[in-house]
Amino acid sequence: MITRDEAFELLRKYNKDHFHLQHALTVEAVMKWYASELGYGDEAEHWGICGLLHDIDFELYPDEHCLKAPELLREGGVGEDVIHTVCSHGYGITVGCGATIDVEPVHEMEKVLFAADELTGLIGAAALMRPSKSTKDMELKSLKKKYKSKGFAAGCSREVIERGAAQLGWELDKLLTLTLRAMAATEDQVAAEVAAL
Repeated sequence: MITRDEAFELLRKYNKDHFHLQHALTVEAVMKWYASELGYGDEAEHWGICGLLHDIDFELYPDEHCLKAPELLREGGVGEDVIHTVCSHGYGITVGCGATIDVEPVHEMEKVLFAADELTGLIGAAALMRPSKSTKDMELKSLKKKYKSKGFAAGCSREVIERGAAQLGWELDKLLTLTLRAMAATEDQVAAEVAAL
């Protein structure tokens, strides 16, 4: 099992852009929060590593996202379970080169990653519009208003988020509520890590 430090080093090898690193750290923190919330507390580190590495190939190979990841991860000594999780967060999505990702999320962790990944981007964008620039004082109704506005954070696919909620067997409101709570709970920790980059 790759350590968190090794995973972060591997991520930094292929990702230099501040935005991508911040997104990776956010998804890592959200995944660890979800692990504890859903009764997988003893696997929180593993959930976090999967979140940290989920977009490892996106910066250098955006048109082959989730296709180049296995090669980069194997070179870094990452296990097949993590590779499956990383690839499954693209399930059903057609990437720039025309391939559709066919690795299905099976474990609850994989379904959470699929569902929460896009949503963290949307919640982060919504937070930046607030006077506080924070998720801590954001209410669900405010988030839902932004979510329903098609022009807002248009790059965050509502279809993927809704498919993610369905895969988990959750109402959309539950996914929105929990992911917002996860981001609020981990915001300071992520900000400190981002500041140290």
